[in-house]
Parts: sequence; C-alpha cells; structure tokens
Amino acid sequence: MKECDFLQRTGNPKELAGGGAEYDPFECTLCGLCTAVCRLGVDPAAFFLERRRDLRAAKGADDPRHAPLIAYERRGTSRAYTFYGLPEHCSVVLFPGCALPGSRPDMVWNVYEELKRTVPALGIVLDCCLKPSHSLGRREEFGASFREITDYLLEKGIRKVLVACPNCQRIFSEYGGPLQVETVYEAFAGTPGALPANRSTTVVIHDPCVSREMKAMQDAVRELAGRRGLHVEEMKHARQRTRCCGRGGGVNFVRPKALEEAAASRAAEAAGRPIVTYCAACAETYRGTTATMHVLDLWLAPERAMAGKAKVSRAPFTYLNRLALKRRFRNSGHFVIMRERGGKEVTADATKRIKAGTILILIATAALLFRLAGGSQACNPEALKQMLQGHEILGPVVFILLYGITPVLFLPGLPMAIAAGLLFGPLWGVVYAITGATLGATASFLVARYLARDWVVAKLSGEMWQNLDQKVGEQGWKIVAITRLVPLFPFNVLNYAFGLTRIPFWHYVTASFLFMLPACIAFIVFSSSLPQLLKGEASPALFAGAALIVAVMLLPAWYKKRATT
Repeated sequence: MKECDFLQRTGNPKELAGGGAEYDPFECTLCGLCTAVCRLGVDPAAFFLERRRDLRAAKGADDPRHAPLIAYERRGTSRAYTFYGLPEHCSVVLFPGCALPGSRPDMVWNVYEELKRTVPALGIVLDCCLKPSHSLGRREEFGASFREITDYLLEKGIRKVLVACPNCQRIFSEYGGPLQVETVYEAFAGTPGALPANRSTTVVIHDPCVSREMKAMQDAVRELAGRRGLHVEEMKHARQRTRCCGRGGGVNFVRPKALEEAAASRAAEAAGRPIVTYCAACAETYRGTTATMHVLDLWLAPERAMAGKAKVSRAPFTYLNRLALKRRFRNSGHFVIMRERGGKEVTADATKRIKAGTILILIATAALLFRLAGGSQACNPEALKQMLQGHEILGPVVFILLYGITPVLFLPGLPMAIAAGLLFGPLWGVVYAITGATLGATASFLVARYLARDWVVAKLSGEMWQNLDQKVGEQGWKIVAITRLVPLFPFNVLNYAFGLTRIPFWHYVTASFLFMLPACIAFIVFSSSLPQLLKGEASPALFAGAALIVAVMLLPAWYKKRATT
C-alpha cells in the first residue's frame, strides 16, 4: 500500500476482495508494482483485472469513459491501418505496434532496414496487439481479434515475432502460443559492439511497468544506452519496482491527473538527469516535465536524440504517419505477399497490375475531362486573354493552376509560356509561368514517388533512365540543373523520372525552379513583344528575348562539346 496511490485511496487488498469497500477497478493502472513488492505472493493486479471483466460483463457494455481508447484500437485494427508484408521464405516478422509507427514512422522504417541486415527475409506487420481491450476487460473482443493475428502468422510459417513495444511483448508472450517473441532491443544488443571507455553523460532508465519482469529487455536497453556513450544510473523505482507512467490500464481516461502526477514523480526521481525509456507512451508522458528520449531514437540517431531534436509527431499527424508508413512498405517491393485485416492476400505482381491500371484510368479520365471541358481551347493564348479579362486577382491563379496541370497530363508547356508573356507582360508573366511550371514539375515528381511508382518504373525501365538514377545518386541536384538547362530528356517525362531517384524533395524543387528560370525568361520576354511586332514595331524586348532564346538553344551544343572534351 505504501507503493500504490490507488490502494492508499481505496483500502487494502483484503478489504477490497472481501467487499468491505466501494471502489472503481478502472482507477487501478494494473501496473503490478503491488504484486512485485508483496512478500506473501498476493497478486492484486490480476484481481483488479478480473474485477474489470466482471464489471463489464455485468453492464453488458463498455464504460463510455474508455470510448476514445477503444476507438483508437479499432482504428488500429482496421483495414485502412493494417498491413502484412511477407517476403519469400519469411519466418520472422517485425511487429512495431501502434504508437511508434504514428509518432516515429521514419524510425520504424530504419529499424526494419537495420534488422534486415541480419534477417534478410524479414516481414512487417502493422497491426495492434489489442492490449487496450485486454486491460479494459474486453475478453471476447481481445481473444477473437488477437487470434486472427496469430493464426495467420502461424499459417504462413512465421515462427518468430520481433516487437518494439513492451505491451506487444507481454501480449505475444502470454497469448502467442508457439510463436517465439524477442524485442528489437535484444536483437540490436546481440550484434557486435563494445562499450565506450569514456561515458561522461549520465542518464536514468525508465522501465515501462509492463516490462517489470522482462529482465532480458531491461538489460538490452541499458546495453544500447551504454554503447552510445551514456553512463546509466538507476532510479529508486526501476526494473522490477518501476512505476507506471499513468497510462496503464487506460487510467488516464478515468483520472486525467494520473499523467501529471506520474510525470512529477518520475521527474523528481530523475533529479535533472535525462530519462531514457523504451515505450512511446511513457516518453510522451514525461517529455514536458524532463528531458526524455526513446532508446531507439538514441540508438539510430544519438546526436539528435541527445540534443532533444528527435522527430516525434503527435495526434492528429500520428494517424497520417501510419497511413504513409503503410504505403511506404506496400510500395517498397520487398514483399511477395501482402494483406490487410479482413482482406484477401494480394501478390506483388497483382498489386502492380492493379495500380498501373488504376493510374492509367485516372490519367486518361483526367485528360479526357480536361479536353471535354474545353481545356485545350483554354490553353490557347487568345482564349485565355478573353477568359481572364476583368479578373485581375483570379486570372493569375487560374493561369498558374492550368500551367501546373499541363506537365502532369503530358500536355506541352510552351503554349502556356507564350501565353504568359502575352497576357501578363515580361515581369509578371515570368513570375506566374515559373510558379506554374514548378508546381507542375513538383506534382509529377510526387505522383511518381508516392502514388504511381510501379507504373512509372514500368514505363522508364530503359538504360537511359537507369543512368539518370545513377548520376543523381552521384551528383544530386547538379543533374537536375543540367537537365533543366539542357533539354536532353523530354521535360514532362523527366518530372516523373526524378520521382524514382533518391534525390531529396526540396533539392529537386529548388533546382527545378532555379534552372527552369532562364528558358522561362527567354520565351516570355520574347512573347511579350509579339503584339508590338504584329503592329510593325520592334521593341527592345523582341531583341532581348530573341537573344536569350538563341542562347538557350545553343546550350545543348555547348554542353555536348564540353562533355566530349
């Protein structure tokens, strides 16, 4: 009772078990600290879990206070968020849980890639282990949903699950049957590596309460912290006697102050020393009170983690991150079998065919609708001029959007550039045209990188495009600059091709903007002088534009000569 705030408020376990006191079992965190310190071997945590189950069964419904937690779990087990990717000869999968894919999607991807060095045929499972339902006494819901996971994995020959979440470790260990369970911390600690001799920075480890009896995991986390040059000191409540962060058993939905109280207690024990933990929920609880880092952030990017600059997302962006991470795995090409909960298996080849067909239909439909709606006529300079009269603000916006659509739909951009000079003059024509051209190049790049990668790969499988990828890997944005200045490749196709390369997004956008600018200026300055030319007048803009166009057209010959010498 001295260790447990809940028992101090409600009474000793004997009184509660005998019905001598009224209490709410959902105010217990189920953390098990009472069990760990009891000299008589009494297990109050198990007792309060049973009381939760009994209370829910008596009501015949879930407690409305837990609705947000149940909705979170339901979303995590839906087809939209789940993904099973299995490569050929797969017998081991990574199960990162719910919180890490949302708060740290890049870290999950890097953990997967790191583990693949020792387990080449590693699969991925993005799903929820149903720990919330287990803790809330939803026995039937938990059993049915978790069995769907284990039955499928066993059917596919999976023998081992690598987990990153202590809650997942407990659930798979207790209910996973013949599946072997190991944490990624133990896997990383098992790789060769010595402890640095000089460990000047001191940290403390917060062991999540669910890991109370998991000594191998606790040791592995301390090993990883030590390998990153940190000196680990133990708090009073550590390992088997660790304290809960206030989220255990969904208590924070019943007693919101539990988080604040737990954070203050942990900060006091840390006494100014940074906290290292291996639970995303615990890290989120303590981050506002004292310096806190997740051990995987520390392991994969130690300098950023120690500086407090680890990239961590919070709701509602966590949900978008989970969807994006799922798409990233699905489009990675690592897996021969892919599946969502409740859905049929899809092979990689079938996925490519479906995606390619879908993209072709969408592009064809968009192009047809564009033409039927008069898009081709709208790109005519005279038609544009009539359409935009009297719309000084809306006109440029419409023009930029139309210009942005043309490269995505493989329509020629030169008429739009000429129209910019005729409609807006040399100055604003350049501003609007380069904005539209950059927007269109960016849209095509993003389509290739995230939405239609397989289809674009199939269309650009020649030696020329392989060389482009190799050169981008070697020289980065310089290749974008060269191909924008020197039209060696078709412009619209090039936009899609760069989406397949490893160039960073902002490098591509910046280089495209800067090095499309010379040709843009040349054609727009020239086209802006055409009305005067038709009247028999030769303006300075005519000669300047003509000279610029000649210079742009001579660039390929100059580049070819320079390359051969």
